[in-house]
Amino acid sequence: MSQQAGDQRRSLYTPGASDRRHALERSSARVLLYLRQLPRWLPPLVLAALLLAGLTVHGPAGAVALVLVAVFLGWLAALSWPRLSPPGRLLRVAATACLLALAVYQALR
Repeated sequence: MSQQAGDQRRSLYTPGASDRRHALERSSARVLLYLRQLPRWLPPLVLAALLLAGLTVHGPAGAVALVLVAVFLGWLAALSWPRLSPPGRLLRVAATACLLALAVYQALR
């Protein structure tokens, strides 16, 4: 493997991406670094708690919890989009859409 290929693989930004993509990656870098400093178990635990709250609490409070999970998953999907295969992309879009549909359902209960 050449040095340039190794540098591109370790780069925080997607090589050859659009200005919009670079802006997304640049604005997400601080949040990603913050999440990286947290204990490994904390972000999944918070997401699981939000998901559980969203599924069990009726009304707007449950909907807000589900929307927060959907936004986080959508953000991660957007960041990983260039490296995903088409089935992986479809799965992430479907998961985010299902969470948003559940949020609407919870809001109307």
